[in-house]
Amino acid sequence: MRDTVYFLVFDGFADWEAALALCEIRRPGDWRIVTVGFSARPVTSMGGLSITPEVTLDRLDLSRAALLILPGGHLWQRGEGQEAVDAAERVHAAGGTVAAISSAVLALARHGLMARSRHTGNFTGFVGGYGVVYDGSERYDPDALAVSDGGFITASSLGSVEFAREVIRALDLYSGSDREHWYRLFKHAAPPPWYAGEKAATV
Repeated sequence: MRDTVYFLVFDGFADWEAALALCEIRRPGDWRIVTVGFSARPVTSMGGLSITPEVTLDRLDLSRAALLILPGGHLWQRGEGQEAVDAAERVHAAGGTVAAISSAVLALARHGLMARSRHTGNFTGFVGGYGVVYDGSERYDPDALAVSDGGFITASSLGSVEFAREVIRALDLYSGSDREHWYRLFKHAAPPPWYAGEKAATV
């Protein structure tokens, strides 16, 4: 039974990038969110939050892993984090989805995981800008803020709402129309049609 979403935490991870996605995952109450680390020691996010990972990367339950989320952070630009890429390969091979945002996309591309999937990142030439020549570079879409393809979700650091929408879709949260209403609400501050009635009822 795939009921678990793993969220990678490490010193300096960009804590805001997946915040909307995590909130929507938790809302229905059907999914477990488990923080995973390179080790069991506490880490501090880019925004100063202290978090102790619940499990380490070598302890992922692949039979329950529906999704592995890799947030951005400077370690990816430094070429670090191989253990997380290895875990992403295992999750994907086992049938789960891997969701990378911002510089985490760089790590997947560097290690060949983007060879057959359309993907995006922070800006035009993002991956190549770090000197990475990789299979699948022709599949990079510089115009999209988030892309889902082949069991991977990738997103720009400016596309947290789009990233959340793709995560919501991957986990089949809400109906198609409700997902679109959700997106319009958080992206454009356009309330759903039923909001006016709820507001009137409280007046």
